[in-house]
Amino acid sequence: QVQLVESGGGLVQAGGSLRLSCVASKLTFSNYNMAWFRHAPGKEREFVAAIRWTGTNTRYADSVKGRFTISRDNAKNTVYLQMNSLKPEDTAVYYCAADRFPAGLKTAQAEYDYWGQGTQVTVSS
Repeated sequence: QVQLVESGGGLVQAGGSLRLSCVASKLTFSNYNMAWFRHAPGKEREFVAAIRWTGTNTRYADSVKGRFTISRDNAKNTVYLQMNSLKPEDTAVYYCAADRFPAGLKTAQAEYDYWGQGTQVTVSS
């Protein structure tokens, strides 16, 4: 059974940084585009960033562009999200997701086939 396990969340002050990791198992990781989504209280789950299976292309939500960086290490079956200049509005549960039909970097959560359990990120003002 495919597993995606996120880690690296926590409590940080505004302006600080966090690095999230997501380790995948029971799938051929290098065949999948990967993405990060987040779900804040009272809001819909939203797209944050995605990365092509080759690692050569990325896509970001406008709200995180220039502050967040998605990357991957196919040898370690891991995708990362480096989050800098964090704001209170970045507070959410962050999920990684895998797309097994990687024709383009998708932003709709329905396009993703596998999901992790999430990791909480809280940014204090």
